[in-house]
Amino acid sequence: MTQWVENPSGGRERGPAALARAWVEVLVRPRRFFERGVAPGDQAPGLVFVIAVVVVEEATRFALVPGAAPTLGGRPGLSAAFGVAVAALFVAPAALHLIAAVQTLVLMVAVPDRAGISETVQTVAYATAPCALAGIPSPTLRALCATYGAVLFVVGLRTVHGTSTLRALVAGAVPAALVFGYAFRGFAALDELVVAHADEVCIRLVELDATVCFTVG
Repeated sequence: MTQWVENPSGGRERGPAALARAWVEVLVRPRRFFERGVAPGDQAPGLVFVIAVVVVEEATRFALVPGAAPTLGGRPGLSAAFGVAVAALFVAPAALHLIAAVQTLVLMVAVPDRAGISETVQTVAYATAPCALAGIPSPTLRALCATYGAVLFVVGLRTVHGTSTLRALVAGAVPAALVFGYAFRGFAALDELVVAHADEVCIRLVELDATVCFTVG
């Protein structure tokens, strides 16, 4: 789990600058990144990456969303820092490996000739890159982050495991739903957008003297 490959394929470096560069590369050149930036056994950089994503996302959410941060002992600042630490250092690593385990089981059936478990861990981790912005209180932005994360995940599965887009879609559907739909609240964001859109439709129908007005929620 904590192994660092000294010279991983693609020449990935360590440190904050390399972390930021990986974030940009996976967003703008995902296929190239997954081809060159994922190395067998090199799980630790992926773990650090997903921890960084969760730190940014949760810190932003706690700072901008009223009531999102936990409150312990009347110290909101300390409580928020504790909440971020728990989410990033305990929940994120456990969830990462649980999802990777589920994904590996599915890949065993869908993609017989595939890469190893460590590559799957890295694929899940790096696909979360857009979700660093998911803490901003905008359901539209959060839905876009979750959707793009799911797309990156499918691209990563296809590239890393050398399979077709269809097989990657089928194999990655459930893990993607768990990570981007539930963990990063993509489904909740979509639900907010549907409700808001339905309310707008209802208002327009009333203004047009329509006899039926449909609302959701």
